[in-house]
Amino acid sequence: MNELNLMLERTINAPQIDVFNAWLDPEMLKKFMMPAAGMSVPHASSEPEEGGRFEIVMQAGDNEIPHAGTYREINRYERLVFTWESPFSVENSTVTLTFKPVAAGTHVTLEHVRFIDAETRDNHKGGWMGILETLDAKLNALQETG
Repeated sequence: MNELNLMLERTINAPQIDVFNAWLDPEMLKKFMMPAAGMSVPHASSEPEEGGRFEIVMQAGDNEIPHAGTYREINRYERLVFTWESPFSVENSTVTLTFKPVAAGTHVTLEHVRFIDAETRDNHKGGWMGILETLDAKLNALQETG
């Protein structure tokens, strides 16, 4: 098994508190946890406490792809660490998000560790990039509607 990792960074045009909270709110997860166009999230749940679980069901056409995990660390507004369980992940696959306020909003760093192989890592890279783009768009839309 390979110890493959990926790291992505993106500045999201929204306050740090809003960007952080979006990752713990099931209703927001339904709006942005879509790694590709044409996908939806018909179900999301979250127990936003260390040791709590989350579940996200992504849907592409007729295919439902379940994702789940356990929150390992919740450092309010600065850092979030959770396991990542899906049909395409390996044991102890973990995602770490860090949130830093910047003039343009919030700088997010996403690090995902442990993949089956390089192809799976590369597919996740594209998926996480899509998710961060969608999060940025959804939070901007919420700010505009006030």
